Amino acid sequence: MSSSIPNNPLPQHIAIIMDGNRRWAKKRFMPAALGHAAGAKRVRDIVKSCAEMGIPHLSLFAFSTENWKRPEEEVSSLMNLFMTYLQKEVDSMNANGVRLKVVGDISRFSQALQELITRAEAVTANNQAITLTVCANYGGRWDMIQAAQAWQQAHPGQSLQDLTEEALASHLSTAYAPEVDLLIRTGGESRISNFMLWQAAYAELYYTDDLWPDFTPKRLAKAIDWFQYRDRRFGSSAPI
Repeated sequence: MSSSIPNNPLPQHIAIIMDGNRRWAKKRFMPAALGHAAGAKRVRDIVKSCAEMGIPHLSLFAFSTENWKRPEEEVSSLMNLFMTYLQKEVDSMNANGVRLKVVGDISRFSQALQELITRAEAVTANNQAITLTVCANYGGRWDMIQAAQAWQQAHPGQSLQDLTEEALASHLSTAYAPEVDLLIRTGGESRISNFMLWQAAYAELYYTDDLWPDFTPKRLAKAIDWFQYRDRRFGSSAPI
């Protein structure tokens, strides 16, 4: 820390890799499905805490493009949990001013799940307390490729030489949100696992050993406090 006084305002966009559900369950001799269920319950607390602090954007890595490699039973359980979450939480989100966005290639999901996603996004579309982005069947590389393809479709007569950073960013799945300020990963791993590669280019990276179901609002506040003391230079040569 370069000072006893925080340098930064609150992060405007927090992204979280919610890791550790399966290990949390294993430690308690429970099936993985119960760990994922405990993790889903924790989401509500963290969303509420962010909204109360005035953080406008929270993005959660719920299911990656690589997660299809997991056992079929676990994948099925995750899909069912996602459906249950959307069914049970949408009214609460709407009542508390939460706007829900789901980003990723949802075409691989069942028709029923796709319809629930569409309904939840429509019901909460005008809410302004906080935007909760759930990244499902999402990968950072996928996001950049689909953005480049979308740009080319929108500009069929132009060469890729005309593509700028600003133009590509406008076609990312999270174009409605600012870039990530603080990226948190729970579960003790120190990697970003293909999550928001473009959006987190200058994010502060916070790793914690806490398993996701144990990541309380108090732990979140600790991460935000750490963020506020970071010396964010964005590539400049400002003095240390």
